[in-house]
Amino acid sequence: MFDLDDTLALSKAKITPRMTQCLTRLLAQKHVCIISGGRYEQFQTQVLDELSLPAGLAERLHLMPTCGTRYLRWDTVGWQDIYCENLAEAQKALIVSVLTEGARALGLWAERTWGEVIEDRGSQVTFSALGQQAPHEAKAAWDPDGSRRRALREYVAVRLPDLEVRSGGSTSIDVTKKGIDKAYGVERLLEHLDLRVEDVLFFGDRLDEGGNDYPVRELGVPCVAVTGWEQTADHIDAMLESDPDHPALPLLAPLDPA
Repeated sequence: MFDLDDTLALSKAKITPRMTQCLTRLLAQKHVCIISGGRYEQFQTQVLDELSLPAGLAERLHLMPTCGTRYLRWDTVGWQDIYCENLAEAQKALIVSVLTEGARALGLWAERTWGEVIEDRGSQVTFSALGQQAPHEAKAAWDPDGSRRRALREYVAVRLPDLEVRSGGSTSIDVTKKGIDKAYGVERLLEHLDLRVEDVLFFGDRLDEGGNDYPVRELGVPCVAVTGWEQTADHIDAMLESDPDHPALPLLAPLDPA
């Protein structure tokens, strides 16, 4: 199970030929799930257009856009929803209003942007400070210590207590229905496939407390922290070259139940 941006690819970028090869080889042996804050169309552009999977391998790929608020599987006519936790129109309008108000009040509304700043993803509304298509270098430099995202998340969370507000990628804040985050997506996947948490191995770049991958770690899922797609590719190669059922990988220590 993989996060997408900065785990399988650079933020909003297509997966590389090397990652395409890694995922194709892995799908020949295992079920693979990708879970990310991006919408399905982003999965299509970044991953699916590059993989060109035969049906037998596509059936092993599980897609969870918008932090697991949506789940798609392949069947004979294409990618079909298993579920989709869409927000109501009134909820989305309120979220957009509060995100805009908060970003302006905190001085986080940028003058130069690339693409949409606030995007309606159906089951999630996402604020991207520099726009959806901002270059990787600009996004990495905008909030290196996470303080800007924390401030906006806190501002919005206080005003939207009935919704889930999370720090997303390097410049983003995600808002979904209450109680829905990547842990929710993992639990739904486990239920659908009749698996246990120990049957899953998760790779992500935001497994630190407060990161959008952290809820997966809190569930007790074995996790591998990465700092970019190259490290993920190295780990996939190592798994495929050893025993894929018992890979020798640097798992994070389990969290203290207390």
